[in-house]
Amino acid sequence: MIAFATALEPLRAANRMLGYEAYHWRIASVDGKPVYASNRVECAANTSLEEERRKMAGQDRPSMVIVCSGLNVEKYSQRTVFAWLREEYNRGVAIGGLCTGAHVLAQAGLLSGRRCAIHWENLPGFSETFPKANVYADLFEVDGNIYTCAGGTAALDMMLKLIGDDFDDNLVNRVCEQVLTDRVRSPTDRQRLPLRARLGVQNSKILTIIELMEAHLAEPLSLIEIADHVGLSRRQIERLFRQEMGRSPARYYLEIRLDRARHLLIQSTLPVVEVAVACGFVSASHFSKCYRELYARSPQQERADRKLAA
Repeated sequence: MIAFATALEPLRAANRMLGYEAYHWRIASVDGKPVYASNRVECAANTSLEEERRKMAGQDRPSMVIVCSGLNVEKYSQRTVFAWLREEYNRGVAIGGLCTGAHVLAQAGLLSGRRCAIHWENLPGFSETFPKANVYADLFEVDGNIYTCAGGTAALDMMLKLIGDDFDDNLVNRVCEQVLTDRVRSPTDRQRLPLRARLGVQNSKILTIIELMEAHLAEPLSLIEIADHVGLSRRQIERLFRQEMGRSPARYYLEIRLDRARHLLIQSTLPVVEVAVACGFVSASHFSKCYRELYARSPQQERADRKLAA
């Protein structure tokens, strides 16, 4: 709902600032019926895909179609939607995706070889499922006629860029004042809080080490390699981690690899052995043992529980 609202509101504000309706929109669902957001708010639809197909050749043909999706998108499979998106794209209509909308666009075959953005929580599963898409943990990406953003308030930044392209910075600034934001963030601004704020850690050496670990999950670095990189001894690193993180560097490294594995189990259909390899484990049995120790259930149970919850 945040992404949905922050995509529409800048357009409404732009119309108000301009004094005329430069932007028009309508809400479409597959069958034209209302759709419930994840917060249980009902969103009325103005049109169905069948009606949209009839509008393709007329004066109501859209210049852009934006897909808004959220949780459990990896379980979504609607061939009618995928075919419709391809039809719109092939007729020159720009295609956008909000939050996890990039997943729907990729399923429709529109992101092969394209730069795209998706919410950081969904990035591991997305990159494994759609290796031909060039996915980034950016706020938003524009590649030709394809627009994707990471969701949340990043939708605001992407729409402000669109308004700036159509008009000028003066209008963008006036819209920003209306919606009480002080700037348009760059597409490459980080999605997540900086490590310093996210972990509550101030030690720059610890932060550098954690960044190294997060960048090498599939092929973990040894503690000696990490020590060489940051100019500390193994003993110094061990002591720093005990003081700042409350556990050994090896344990912390294992936990972030297992966290990535959990996202892959939930968001992808990769076999457990491939999830293990993608997270730097030499065998499925060792991976399962470590996973059970941390989460009190096996990788197979994690995936089964997620299916039941869905």
